[in-house]
Amino acid sequence: MSARSARRVGVVIPAGGSGTRFGGVVPKQFLRLGRKPILQHAIEAFESSPRIDEIVVVVPAEYMRKAEMLVRRLRATKVSHVVIGGRERQHSVRNGLLSFDVEPEIVLVHDAVRPLVTPSLIAEVVRATERFGAAVVGVRVKDTIKIESGGFFTTTLDRAKLWAVQTPQGFRFDILKRAHVAAQRSALLATDDAALVERLKVPVRVVEGDYRNIKITTEDDIKLAKMLLK
Repeated sequence: MSARSARRVGVVIPAGGSGTRFGGVVPKQFLRLGRKPILQHAIEAFESSPRIDEIVVVVPAEYMRKAEMLVRRLRATKVSHVVIGGRERQHSVRNGLLSFDVEPEIVLVHDAVRPLVTPSLIAEVVRATERFGAAVVGVRVKDTIKIESGGFFTTTLDRAKLWAVQTPQGFRFDILKRAHVAAQRSALLATDDAALVERLKVPVRVVEGDYRNIKITTEDDIKLAKMLLK
């Protein structure tokens, strides 16, 4: 299936968080990784993908101008809108879903602070979503995972069945929109979009991810990302 004969694919890049664990005042998505802001790395990955038709970026209100200038400087022709984020990540994604110029058949959601996503991983998620309706990137857990209660470990989980979930996460647009409407009605907050879709009893396909597709949350993560970029 060629890129042009494939279903229309949109991307929401939620970068709406205003908090930081770095001790500064700038949200981490606007910190520099190498010569570029972290957000720019994420935008460029999807801008360069032949499978992507439209990109919506979601940022804090006070960073709208900064993000719009970044997009103009990049000449990112697939970015149709920079929109204001909500109080929680889930609200930011919903704002993004409502902002496409042309409603896509497939939508990906990708964390702005995962700057090392690869073109091949993007394409794989799109293919899996086209086939299964919902597909999420994950990597197998390497460590033994235990449950703690009252300062003591009580249960050891079966590591063979455990995955660490990443983004992009892909869904048929109608499925994800329905999942967000249901979550809004029940005042439910989830840590990722797949959790909302799972509540609809929609099976979510696992796509083998990349351990280098890290999420930037600490200064150590930036140091690691710089090494991986080299």
